[in-house]
Amino acid sequence: MATPLADRLRPKVLSDVVGQHHLLDEGKILRTIIDSKNIPNMIFYGPSGTGKTTVAGIIAQDTGKRLYRLNATNASTADIKDIIKELDSFMSMNGVLLYLDEIQNFNKKQQQSLLEFIENGKITLIASTTENPYFYIYNAILSRCTVFEFKSVEPADVEQALERAFRILGEENGETIELEEGVLPHIASACGGDVRKSLNAAELCYLSARRENGVVRITRDQAGQLAQRSAMRYDREGDEHYDIVSAYQKSMRGSDANAALHYLARLLEAGDLPSACRRLMVCACEDVGLAYPMIIPIVKAAVDAALQVGLPEARIPLADAVVLVANSPKSNSAYVGIDRALEDIRSGKSGPIPRTLQNKHFDGEDNPNKGQFYQYPHDFPRRWVEQQYLPDALKDAVYYVPGENKMEQASKAYLDWMKGKAGKES
Repeated sequence: MATPLADRLRPKVLSDVVGQHHLLDEGKILRTIIDSKNIPNMIFYGPSGTGKTTVAGIIAQDTGKRLYRLNATNASTADIKDIIKELDSFMSMNGVLLYLDEIQNFNKKQQQSLLEFIENGKITLIASTTENPYFYIYNAILSRCTVFEFKSVEPADVEQALERAFRILGEENGETIELEEGVLPHIASACGGDVRKSLNAAELCYLSARRENGVVRITRDQAGQLAQRSAMRYDREGDEHYDIVSAYQKSMRGSDANAALHYLARLLEAGDLPSACRRLMVCACEDVGLAYPMIIPIVKAAVDAALQVGLPEARIPLADAVVLVANSPKSNSAYVGIDRALEDIRSGKSGPIPRTLQNKHFDGEDNPNKGQFYQYPHDFPRRWVEQQYLPDALKDAVYYVPGENKMEQASKAYLDWMKGKAGKES
């Protein structure tokens, strides 16, 4: 079986690695560490196809350490024990560099089995993960490692890798490759900063291209078909999911309808209709709230319609609702109010419900002051009477503060008028 192009083209020196300028350019911290040959324990964090494995291999080669590679998705504690057995052997006299891919898939015991050896320096650990290491890697390991974040590769850098890929494909097969204008930018943009994915797309374009007299012609349309949907980095259990839904809600909250539609499109293109609906409902209640109370049943109706018709038609009522939420006045007064009330409850501030509000209409013989003394507001002018509703311990608590919007200010004015009139007339 032929080795995939991405592996055949894997850089052997740092100067061939595309992207990661913030880490690998001259004078940058990771480049300086690598050049010093004094390699600490490190964690490489970032999306797939951004060079984590490549850089780890270059480090091992440059330092003269024996390189072991394990993938935590299928490795076991026994694999780590096999490495430990060889630590004092002739083969490992310069030390061992363990590259542990997807370390978040190791459980706590498996990760801890490395502690003694990364502390005494017999093993230099370079671990990679596509998930946030501060959430998925145990503190004991994390505290002994330096975290470096690898970022999605910019399209301009990906184009460099694609140019090299097409050149080498032509050289390997003795053919001339002609690229229609726009092929490289399209693949570079469509593959979402994943160099491996872009190289796979390039190889597919080459294999499926028309050939005439030793000339391989790759068209923009062909690249569009083979690289389509590749830009979608999405895992419903991963960081990207939470980043997208967070950006989706924050864009609606920030009244940016264009950004909100963009993130809605990303959710829908990934088929994640439930998340699109859930965050939309939350935003209507949390961020618009009492500034436009009718938005809640309106958005609920749009969500119900979307779930009933399904994709792709669901995009239409959801887009209507997303734009409406983004462009509506905003108030989180009720949201803040309930959180303040919950904070008091959770901290033990409550107390007995006032006698006037209790659901009983009799007193025991031991109560000298019999009677509920509840005053029915409808019996008073303006349908209001002053009486205590909160428990004694919280009688002066204020949870709800009206927002500075037309709807809540109108309600506040009415309440102020009602209470003032009722107080004078009663």
